[in-house]
Amino acid sequence: MSTNKEVFIGTDSGATTSKTGGVWADGSMVSMKLRQSSTNSQLGTAAVIEGWIQGAEGFLAENKLTWDQVRGVGLAIPGPYQRYGVLGRAANLPASFDGWNFHAEYSRALAQAAGRAIPLCVGNDGKFGGVAEAKLVRAGKKASVILLAPGSGLGCAYIDPNGLPLDGETLAGMEAAHMPAALQLLGMRVLPCGCGRTWGCVEAYTTLSGLPHLLEEMLKRHREHELARSPLSPKEKAMVLRGLAQKNDPLATEIFDFQARALGYHAASLCLALDPGFVVIGGGLMDHESTTPQFRERYIRVLREAALPFLWPAQRATIKFAASELGELSQSIGAALVALYTSKAPA
Repeated sequence: MSTNKEVFIGTDSGATTSKTGGVWADGSMVSMKLRQSSTNSQLGTAAVIEGWIQGAEGFLAENKLTWDQVRGVGLAIPGPYQRYGVLGRAANLPASFDGWNFHAEYSRALAQAAGRAIPLCVGNDGKFGGVAEAKLVRAGKKASVILLAPGSGLGCAYIDPNGLPLDGETLAGMEAAHMPAALQLLGMRVLPCGCGRTWGCVEAYTTLSGLPHLLEEMLKRHREHELARSPLSPKEKAMVLRGLAQKNDPLATEIFDFQARALGYHAASLCLALDPGFVVIGGGLMDHESTTPQFRERYIRVLREAALPFLWPAQRATIKFAASELGELSQSIGAALVALYTSKAPA
């Protein structure tokens, strides 16, 4: 491997696991293999920074690269943020992380490791994941992309034709998970959301967070189902639904069809506002290792059929709906791409 090629590093920091990836200056991936390690958030912010640096150094060593080749670093980290590079109060991190200036501390650590200052870009992990998925789905075309990624929550991103995510004035751009769902179309009661809003956040109807409530409603029509008699807790019952859906279980299929419709209506609303070229669906339901091609195809079809009637005629003919392809690679690769794109942006 050439030692004179420029590289951009991406760090994806979750509450429990951090991943490191990288791209070359042309945007191609250095490796399909991520470097993974524990985030160690329970040990404090200094331990997290140390882990990020170790992840970067390990990735460089594994790919026979050096710090001299690194031209930028991107960090994908969940919010909320007080301001750029400063963490707000996150439910899945220690209270002591509130107000942490991770941008300043990671910048200093990178400079110490590399022996020089390295440009650092930071942002929401879901948005940076959208950057990587957008690059893949556009296949060289200049088009905007909406990413919707249902998992434990609903990751949302809008990626402009230049490949960068919409952040907004307060870094809350595309917090679309907490917009209200189209309850009049879904015929469903208002479900609680962890954010505290009471207008029926779409996240509660499309992700794992709302599955126990949806299961409770759906079991009223499936009283003979094994889960109706199961001693498992509501959350434990919800966790088995994805596996049941791969076996065409009627109850599980009905629930995920409902979630697909709910996300389809939401996608239509976002398309009316943002007019993208592509809508990419990511998250665990599109994971190739845990869902079947038939399940993924059905989910995308149901979602698209729910969205199409509400789009403008021209949009129905042009907006393409697709499943994500990068899986757990997306956020670290997206962070590296943001570092690359930012390095090329005019000052």
